[in-house]
This record gives sequence, C-alpha cells and structure tokens, in this order.
Amino acid sequence: MATRLLFSLQSPGAEVHIELRPTAFDPLREMQLHEETRISDPGAFGAAASFIGSMRRSNEGDEVDRMMLEHYPGMTENALDNLAQEANKKWDLIDLLLLHRVGEVFPGDPIVLVVVWSKHRAAAFDASRFLMEELKSRVPFWKKEFMGDNQRWVEKNTPG
Repeated sequence: MATRLLFSLQSPGAEVHIELRPTAFDPLREMQLHEETRISDPGAFGAAASFIGSMRRSNEGDEVDRMMLEHYPGMTENALDNLAQEANKKWDLIDLLLLHRVGEVFPGDPIVLVVVWSKHRAAAFDASRFLMEELKSRVPFWKKEFMGDNQRWVEKNTPG
C-alpha cells in the first residue's frame, strides 16, 4: 500500500503533495492527473517545471539488475516535508508534486518525480532543481544494488 502524505503550506493557494510509492508509476500521467484533479485554477500558473529520475542500467562500471530503495518511515516523510516548506518559503509556488519510489526498482523504472507549478518559469525551475538536489543529499533513502549474485549498498550519490 502506498504511503500518502498531503501537506498544505502557509502561502495562500500553495499546496504540496508528497507520496512514497512501493509500486511503479507513469510520471507524465501523474503530472496530468495532478493538474486535472488538484489544481483548482489552471489559469493561475504560467509555468510548470518537472524532473523525472529513473534507474540506470549500470553504476560504477557494473551492470545492475535491480535495486532496493529503503527509507526510514516517519523520518523520510518529515525530511521531504521540510524541503517542500523551504522551497515554498524561497519561491512563490502555486503547487508542488513529489513522488518517490520505495521497494524494488528495475532499470528504466521512474524513481522520482518532482513537479513545481508557479506563476513564472524562474521560480518553477529554481524550486525544482533545489528540491531534487536537496532530496539527494538530505533525505534518508538507502539504495542496495543487485548485480547477478553480488550486491552492494550505494555509498554516494552522483553529482548534480
């Protein structure tokens, strides 16, 4: 079952939807559904910036068959909420969608979706990049890669 979290932030009209998903998702469909069902006034925003991160087939020179994404329940959601609130304070955001996979993931599967809606493109681009970079360095997710009979924990993130 998916962990669903919905946070309403302090800025008027700005909402954030954060979800951890143990199952695959279609990022473009999720973005479309969000716009259709969650954004009450589509005319209010002039920009939407998105980032989709997917699992690579290889890492550190090795072919990776699959990966297990683990998180610390409660702590992970809190860290994501804190990032969303920081972004909302720095930029004039209308809405924000953040989906992140947990559990077993295969090459090509989307892992993360970040979409930021705002009146202007600069805020949407800047907030989207901020959220993705900070998520990679501050949110407690752990990755274990499986390569045939071998496995290893990923010790560092790739640079942004």
